[in-house]
Amino acid sequence: MASAGHAIRGSRVGAGPMGEQERGEMAPRTVVSYWCLNGHETRPSFAALEEFEPPEHWDCPRCGLPAGQDQANPPAPLRNEPYKTHLAYVKERRSEADGAALLEEALATLRDRRSGGLATAR
Repeated sequence: MASAGHAIRGSRVGAGPMGEQERGEMAPRTVVSYWCLNGHETRPSFAALEEFEPPEHWDCPRCGLPAGQDQANPPAPLRNEPYKTHLAYVKERRSEADGAALLEEALATLRDRRSGGLATAR
C-alpha cells in the first residue's frame, strides 16, 4: 500500500522541529570529571554560571558508588546502616535505669487496674 501523502509518516506525536535554530541556543556548559573507587569516570555537564560550584560527589552510573573529583583519592563507599528495630531506637534515647523505672511504673498501673477490677466485680 502506497503512502497517501501523509505528512507525519515516520514521526511520533509531539515531536518538535529539529535543529538548534528552532529550539534556541544552548546555554554554555561546563563538564566536570568524577571518579569512583572502581576507576570509572563520569563526566556530567552543567550550565556554566559565574556562581556555579560543582557538587563534591556524584553517583557513578556504572556501579552506583560515590565518585569525587580527585582521581587519585576517590571517596569511600557509603556505609549502609543495618535495619534498626523499634527497641534499638528506644535504647538510643533511654538508659537502662530509665527503662526500668518506666517498666515499674507501667506494671504498677496494671496491678492497680487488675486489683481494682477484681474488687468491683465481687
